[in-house]
Amino acid sequence: MAKHQWRHLLLPFRFHFHRLLSTSSAVPPPHRRRVVVTGLGMVTPLGCGVETTWKRLIDGECGVRGITANDLKLDAFDVETRSHVFDQLTSKVAAIVPTGTNPGEFNEQLWHNPKEHKSVSRFIGYALCAADEALRDANWAPTERDQKERTGVSIGGGIGSMSDIVDAAQLICEKRLRRLSPYFVPRILINMASGHVSMKYGLQGPNHAAVTACATGAHSIGDAARMILFGDADVMVAGGTEASIDSLSLAGFCRLKALSTKYNSSPCEASRPFDSGRDGFVIGEGSGVMVLEEFEHAKERGAKIYAELSGYGMSGDAYHITQPHHDGRGAILAMSSAIKQSGLLPNQVDYVNAHATSTPLGDAVEATAIKSLFNEHATSGALALSSTKGAIGHLLGAAGAVEAIFSVLAIHHGVAPLTLNLSKPDPLFADAFTPLTVSKQMSIRTALSNSFGFGGTNTSLLFTEAS
Repeated sequence: MAKHQWRHLLLPFRFHFHRLLSTSSAVPPPHRRRVVVTGLGMVTPLGCGVETTWKRLIDGECGVRGITANDLKLDAFDVETRSHVFDQLTSKVAAIVPTGTNPGEFNEQLWHNPKEHKSVSRFIGYALCAADEALRDANWAPTERDQKERTGVSIGGGIGSMSDIVDAAQLICEKRLRRLSPYFVPRILINMASGHVSMKYGLQGPNHAAVTACATGAHSIGDAARMILFGDADVMVAGGTEASIDSLSLAGFCRLKALSTKYNSSPCEASRPFDSGRDGFVIGEGSGVMVLEEFEHAKERGAKIYAELSGYGMSGDAYHITQPHHDGRGAILAMSSAIKQSGLLPNQVDYVNAHATSTPLGDAVEATAIKSLFNEHATSGALALSSTKGAIGHLLGAAGAVEAIFSVLAIHHGVAPLTLNLSKPDPLFADAFTPLTVSKQMSIRTALSNSFGFGGTNTSLLFTEAS
């Protein structure tokens, strides 16, 4: 058959194909699933549990304290070595989870139980505790096979269990490899937080763990929401966890000159986002976990709904391993993407929980980005804004999840939390907006939570009042 005859036969198919591409009604759009928050759980430097943490946050209390040599997790070393390491640290403040058996304290015996403690490191224990509270809060305890198969876990971490790595390295230096625990690898793997939560409750849906530095918690929540949107699950247990108060983590960030060093004698003043006196972040630890659920699924079972996750924005700075570009373009892209995805406009956002870690450059760049995106909505004072890191420090891989929970609670309770230690706002952006210095009761229908990480990774989560 001649070439032109083949062409003639194909013409109807080509026409039909182009018609499918160009006609919006050719393929009906899929039913848009909605994602809502039905359960919350937290372990933070302000306490163990959502109620304890939230009350102390709103009341302006601080979870930062001075550290001692015993906080460095150097149990395998002698007293002299621990003291020597401690003396060399330039930053001697941290936001540490309070432990004990009293209400509001993290019970180590309960979450590092005899049966599993050998494979459960501290960051995993924090995740187990927060996930348990979130699931109980959501009143979701699946027993049927199909329920378990439609429930997944997405809990990430930033750096894992550094203290276990230090102990293992010491055994290698001492040529005592036979003493290395067979549980060493399971204790340090980031995805084991999700793994342990899924095994504890028999959850057989997606088992996922993001590792995106300080944006991890937010990415884990956003990824989980998309798994629900795409039909991979109906319920997701999502968040971030970190246990970073140890010698290696502190020493590494000290050498990077990222930590606060000016306030060793007054720890509660060390984390001061947007303040003129900020000189670095305060390292913190903990976990934040929320239960995300498909809206119709939640409504059908009569679940309590805190808020809806309406937007998830991501971007990359493509600029520097630790520093954001001075114009804040990456942050603007993430925020505007989340807002656009929700179908709202920037002037419809009521509250922003800023990433602001208390570093000189990072806070200034985020302030520039917020001013550029929100314009008069920010300068007029209509936009409530704060960084809760003044109270809890920077929880690294758990920060985005904990702060997302704060944003959800802001909507739920109608209270925008304060920025602690903001005594003298930086004049570089004081004309752009004024972060809250006291908690403010107000109607909050829309809240944006920002999280940015090393490597130039940025993410924003937009929560709205469910209706």
